[in-house]
Amino acid sequence: MSTEKSPGGPQLLESRWSKLAGLLLLLVILFLVPVIVGGRPYVLHVGVMVLLNIIMVSSLRTIFLSGQISVAHAAFVGCGAYFAGVLAKQFALAPWITIPAGAIMAMVLGVLLGIPFTRVRAIYFAMVSLFGGIFLVDLIRVARTWTGGGTGLSKIPPLAQSFVGQKVPYYYCTLALTIVCLIILWRIEHSRVGMNWKAIAQSHLVASSVGINEAFYRVLALAVGCFFAGLAGAWYAHFNMTLSPDSYGFLPSIFLVMYMLVGGQKSFAGPIIGAGLLYSIPEIFRRLGTAAPLVLGVVMLIVVYLMPEGLAGLYDQLKGQLLKSREERVTKSAAED
Repeated sequence: MSTEKSPGGPQLLESRWSKLAGLLLLLVILFLVPVIVGGRPYVLHVGVMVLLNIIMVSSLRTIFLSGQISVAHAAFVGCGAYFAGVLAKQFALAPWITIPAGAIMAMVLGVLLGIPFTRVRAIYFAMVSLFGGIFLVDLIRVARTWTGGGTGLSKIPPLAQSFVGQKVPYYYCTLALTIVCLIILWRIEHSRVGMNWKAIAQSHLVASSVGINEAFYRVLALAVGCFFAGLAGAWYAHFNMTLSPDSYGFLPSIFLVMYMLVGGQKSFAGPIIGAGLLYSIPEIFRRLGTAAPLVLGVVMLIVVYLMPEGLAGLYDQLKGQLLKSREERVTKSAAED
């Protein structure tokens, strides 16, 4: 009689419960951050920026799921931010209108960029996105009557007048926004749409042969990714109340890509880990002055070299080794009995 156990059953249930417990613990910690840091405005400001970067990087990963490489994601963040900022400042529209409008504008621009180049793949699409991002940022600079040009856009109304000078309400609202965005992105990735994206990324020829419309799903990935990028940008506009086109160029886009790669592109948790850690490092080492970015660069190089699957992949490796060692102990104990 075979003594082998099914790989499912108790182990799978235990894994799910451990993930749920870890998630709940993380949510409790995030909820208590203002209490833990004593309400310090600077720390909460960094916390809000980390949460917004998590949305940006997670939405960028959505585009990567379909096999497309975008190095213009920050430009779409900027489009959402500036469109919301202009609507709020010039037309006195409420944030509940300007924020969705900024997200929709970024989505429309992403679709317009994607439709003509649905057959362009990998590095060639990256080049197209690079030029598209440069064009969008230059457009922001040129439309100085509305955007303030190179000097930026200032005096954008806050989310609420009661939020002025208060970081705690912004933190909790941004935390809620981030949770909602991540739930939606997770659901999309684990739906038929997400499965089709992954199929196209693995082999567009095989995907097409089984009836998956490659062009449609590539554009859809851009639409979803750019929508959430614009949403984060529009939210940031009402949070920071000042915008600069320099924040949405090529280098910020590269940082978003690096956050994703260091965290782990293949894992949904990768962007969360990457953005949370790498955005915080320069702030933690701010006292080092100009050496702070150097510390960030060293960390990136070490992770990319030693952990090709990213920090999330390292967690999976350690978990696999622990499970393997536990199974070996159980097998050895059973053999002795």
